[in-house]
Amino acid sequence: MQTEIVKNMENKRVILVTGGCGFIGANFVHLLQRYRPTWRVVNLDALTYAGNLRNLQAISEGERYRFVHGDICDQPLVNALLAEEGVDTVVHFAAESHVDKSITGPGEFIRTNVTGTFTLLEAARRHWLGGEWPGRKPCFLHVSTDEVYGSLGPSGLFTETTPYDPRSPYSASKASSDHLARAYFHTYGLPVRITNCSNNYGPYQFPEKLIPLVLNNALHGRPLPVYGDGRNVRDWLYVQDHCEAIVEVLEKGRDGESYNIGGNNEKENIEVVTLLCDLLDEKVGLAPSGRPRRSLITFVRDRLGHDRRYAIDAGKIRAELGWEPKMDFARGMELTIDWYLANPEWVAEIVNGAYRDYYEAMYSH
Repeated sequence: MQTEIVKNMENKRVILVTGGCGFIGANFVHLLQRYRPTWRVVNLDALTYAGNLRNLQAISEGERYRFVHGDICDQPLVNALLAEEGVDTVVHFAAESHVDKSITGPGEFIRTNVTGTFTLLEAARRHWLGGEWPGRKPCFLHVSTDEVYGSLGPSGLFTETTPYDPRSPYSASKASSDHLARAYFHTYGLPVRITNCSNNYGPYQFPEKLIPLVLNNALHGRPLPVYGDGRNVRDWLYVQDHCEAIVEVLEKGRDGESYNIGGNNEKENIEVVTLLCDLLDEKVGLAPSGRPRRSLITFVRDRLGHDRRYAIDAGKIRAELGWEPKMDFARGMELTIDWYLANPEWVAEIVNGAYRDYYEAMYSH
């Protein structure tokens, strides 16, 4: 954690985290447990395919943490949670986020990302506005993506004033939810802040995304699919850095503002895959075939509407809030691989679907 954050122990918050059993949400809850002992976290998660209770199994329910199995589109539930818990902060991670799935089935992306965000904004508006709010000033932090800006050419960076130009149903649904959140600030005065982050990587990432997918395939000697020519560029952000940035925006950000969060790690997809192959070869030996894992790379037909390049200018959050990423990409990749190698049961449960049995056992009664 940033030194200033560690020292700055604020008074208690009651924070509703949506999607807290997912990749970024779970890392955020773990971070709060370590560095914000006075904050109570209420985790609302529908436990769709990418949410996993085991991501937070080390955290016990009690004064500091409560898990609620529920849908962000359930207005009565969301209203009740804000009221009974006295929620003063919302950090909204919950979203359908896999671009490929949005191409084949966009409806669920509209429902979750647009209607779900609307439901949360409405609950916050009803709960927080129209009278004096006891205690700390409320904050609704909407977590979004750099994909709302569209595709960059070989040069240039996304800033907070870059016009929106989404190219996939996923990015269009996130752009819509950004606009809704911003409209609730301008129309109703709701204390909204928005963050737009670059590609995250690190522990607990569901293996449909590039790094854990390639990692798992490479371990088992399977083909490593790379879209197109592999030259699409993304800015990679270690998830711990992202979570620390969110805390900074909560504590020091301004209402009505957007903050871009990037990792200063622009890499072509093929660079990411080859680095991962080389690190695995070093750590566990060559592929089962006896050949370097680079030999498993297989170029496949490009994704429909595949944006060529994303790159974040994080100058605003650095200048205004003092945040900047700390993790070098090569080191972050090594830490990520080490985590997956140390948690083979977690990966196996995800890949074979056995983690669903855990949910059924928890909620069958």
